[in-house]
Amino acid sequence: MNVTATTPSGATPHQLPLETTIDLGEITWEPSEEFKHNTTLWDFMQWTLEHRGIELKTYRDVLKWSVDDTSGFWDAVRRYFDVLGEGFGDTERALTREMMPGAEWYPNATLNFTENVLKYANSPEQRDEVALLNVTEDGTQTGFTWAQLENNVAQLAQLLKDSGVEPGDRVAAYLPNIPEALIGLLAAASIGAVWTINSPDLSVQATLDRLQQLEPKVLLGVKSYQFNGKTIDRSAQLVEIADQLPSVTTRILVPTGIDADSSGEPSDAAAASNPNDAVVPSRPSVLSYRALPSGGVVLEEPLPATEPSYHRVPFAHPLWVLFSSGTTGKPKGIVHGHGGMLLEALKGPGLNHDMRRGDLYYVAANTSWMVWNTLVNNLITGASVVTYAGSPMAGRVDHQFKIIAETGATMFATGAAYLSLVEKSGLVPGAEYDLSKMRSILSTGSPLPDSTWAWVHTHVRPDVHLGSDSGGTDICSGFLGSNPLEPVRLGELQGPQLAVAVEAWDDSGRRVFNDVGDMTITRPMPSMPVFFWGDADGQKYRDAYFEKFPGVWTHGDWISELPSGGFIVHGRSDATLNRQGVRLGSADIYSAMQHIPEVTDSLVIGVEEADGGYYMPLFVVLRDGQTTENGQVSAELAERIKTTIRSRTSARHVPDEIIAVPGVPTTHAGKRTEVPVKKLFAGHDPERAVNRGSLQNPETIDWFVARANAYRDKKISSAKPSDA
Repeated sequence: MNVTATTPSGATPHQLPLETTIDLGEITWEPSEEFKHNTTLWDFMQWTLEHRGIELKTYRDVLKWSVDDTSGFWDAVRRYFDVLGEGFGDTERALTREMMPGAEWYPNATLNFTENVLKYANSPEQRDEVALLNVTEDGTQTGFTWAQLENNVAQLAQLLKDSGVEPGDRVAAYLPNIPEALIGLLAAASIGAVWTINSPDLSVQATLDRLQQLEPKVLLGVKSYQFNGKTIDRSAQLVEIADQLPSVTTRILVPTGIDADSSGEPSDAAAASNPNDAVVPSRPSVLSYRALPSGGVVLEEPLPATEPSYHRVPFAHPLWVLFSSGTTGKPKGIVHGHGGMLLEALKGPGLNHDMRRGDLYYVAANTSWMVWNTLVNNLITGASVVTYAGSPMAGRVDHQFKIIAETGATMFATGAAYLSLVEKSGLVPGAEYDLSKMRSILSTGSPLPDSTWAWVHTHVRPDVHLGSDSGGTDICSGFLGSNPLEPVRLGELQGPQLAVAVEAWDDSGRRVFNDVGDMTITRPMPSMPVFFWGDADGQKYRDAYFEKFPGVWTHGDWISELPSGGFIVHGRSDATLNRQGVRLGSADIYSAMQHIPEVTDSLVIGVEEADGGYYMPLFVVLRDGQTTENGQVSAELAERIKTTIRSRTSARHVPDEIIAVPGVPTTHAGKRTEVPVKKLFAGHDPERAVNRGSLQNPETIDWFVARANAYRDKKISSAKPSDA
């Protein structure tokens, strides 16, 4: 079987009419020996031989050791990267109690996440290098050196302390992906406060569903922000959110340089009406924080420079709270600890992704998505990062590649859906932009279709290290994905990340190969949640991961483990299709749909019917002009879709019906909401089946509610006995 990457006919001058065929399983990227020997992971392997007497020659050697001796591996990571802290002891053992849940890491240690991020500001060679580069939609760049970043963090940390924030208090933000968001995270963590952030594109109710659980003491927010050339006014929403958080004693307004009053002039002070409010002015290279007196007039004098200080906390002390998508109920608050995230960041970006000083990491992540947190996780390796709050498609679909070319980013992280969207646009970024500094692409969020995989190597950059990684908010990291020492094969994730004991299990708990099984993790990871917020007895935590196989983490993905050591991810198990007793991954159908240029998006569900039947419709979003009367799919296109799915998957994957829809409901992380839509067709109450606040396009769900009602009415009508 092979995959063909094509460019549609009618290409513009920026498009190339190319067609390239790459076989599934074919090697698409392979490191040279010189490349391997220049990686951080290779250096770590030499360090391990010198300091531990353990000889490691290949990635699989390191992987086996990290899984067999989890405790020893993680302590080696700590020592190799020179983690700042105390109380670690000299036992070379990181894990003192191995059980899931309930693993115990370094029980006597204290450390601070921010201190370990900003240690580069104390390096004479690095302190004046750019750590953070902010980019706006018009291409304007503002850089912050490590020293400037440390200064800004120290100033905000002092403002938080002056506002009465103590270790364990919550600091919440309603901010886009701007420098102040990262500064806020680092400032809160530096004093032992617990950070959480929501994107301002979330609705008021969705934001309150999250923040009211935490009862924050401080709220940072913006009146407005720029997106796709428009100024998005959120001042009323910000006031409403603050007013419904009685725990908030201090509000900090972060101007974005585009706030304006009725006269059109900037008016940052106008939104600050509380005597305890504070205002951050429009951003220069070094931010200055200004306090508001009781009269509400902004003082001209900035807060004085503050010496950085870091409050060291226990290893498992809460660092931040991330939230589950909340598509079917209130979002769960997932708490990660200082020590666990610190080690995971050093291992993931540092060893698996080979990020370090001299690298520049770019991701246009919504702040409500855990991928935004990977910005600070990359900073911790000494790499620099780009913040960008604009539209990924400002002006044109491939705008992100323009940013990569202009900033010189070496690593691009993005959702698989974005790459597929650019693929279908017919644009050829590799011909349009200078992408010579882009060493790697990390695709995540959903399985990467095979055709898109091939397209990247033919239309973006042939020698880029393209990796498809699979992880989650639950660990704020990856389970499966990239490494710098092994080849990449088309359609396969390279393998487990280091120290991830991942296996595919069948329903009886047996490991399976070359078959679809549950993704299970059989040994603890330090970034597994410390707890769920408000889950006093831990029952929700146990139910989430350990209900199916007690003592073994079951993540909720269907995967296949291959003889090559690679893996295939088939999608979420709770959205898995099941025909005639055979489990099918929805991702396989979405991959096939990449070969239908008339379809811009799709969603498939499987519904178990009361009479024992199984209904599997495929909903498709069509390009303009591709529908027949009544908005339906033409017979020719429907047949071509079915033929394509059958040839690229199997006959079982062919849907019962193909239905044109105005849009596919997705979460703020860009993920399809298969489970809520399935619940609608199964007869669940729409108000309970779908949390509209969790959707980035809530208007699309109305069509599915109406269609599901019609489907159920038809089933009920056909089940009634005739009058005869």
